[in-house]
Amino acid sequence: MTDYTEQNKKAWEYTAYDFWLKEAGRPADLAREIRQDPVGHLRKYASYFEAYEGVRVANICGSCGKKAIPLAVLGAEVTVFDISEDNKRYAMEVAEAADIHIQYEVCDVLEIDRSRYGGYFDIVFMEGGILHYFHDINDFMQIMNLLLKPGGKMICSDFHPLVKINDVLNQGIPKMSYFSTEVYEGEVAHAHFYEEEFRSQIPKCSLRKYTLSEIINSAIDNGFYIKRFDEHPAWTNPELPGEFTLIAKKNS
Repeated sequence: MTDYTEQNKKAWEYTAYDFWLKEAGRPADLAREIRQDPVGHLRKYASYFEAYEGVRVANICGSCGKKAIPLAVLGAEVTVFDISEDNKRYAMEVAEAADIHIQYEVCDVLEIDRSRYGGYFDIVFMEGGILHYFHDINDFMQIMNLLLKPGGKMICSDFHPLVKINDVLNQGIPKMSYFSTEVYEGEVAHAHFYEEEFRSQIPKCSLRKYTLSEIINSAIDNGFYIKRFDEHPAWTNPELPGEFTLIAKKNS
């Protein structure tokens, strides 16, 4: 692992399991809710999947399994890649309670076992804002392409780069030039749920924000062709973009 990956791992393993218990509920309760409405738990992302049964999905930085588990309930063969043992613990408890199987690999995404997973997946899927955890977008896109079968699909949903100049999602993201390439220290995603006294104790992450052109061009430069690009309104202000979803296919 790189130094910045180690730093991010410490942040994501600092009381993360307790946070999921507090925020998402007991694993058995969440499992029951997911089984009752798995498509609903996928939210807007469901429209980007043509099928589920038997489809091999790599859920990148899949965190507590909130999307991996409904995909598995619907019949997909899901492997989560994430850096946090705490996230894995919670996700596996929910999966067991839901009576489904997911594979969960705790690792640096840039160091995924290529001999095992190269060309293995039909879909690589990420959501919830993860690109800023990687300091080189080209290294990241290269791995995404490597994981896919020829003709495989990437579903990349992330925070809209507008957040570089406007904290439209109210996450305490420092403002900077839209074109900044600066690496900076920022809070782990759930830090803002805590009171200031505890919040200040949570280790910081090492982050890098990208522009839209950096993201799109990196996908193209690393063997993808773009099929669709959607912008989604911010949950805090529907007049401004808060997220985007990029759909790309691996060149066959």
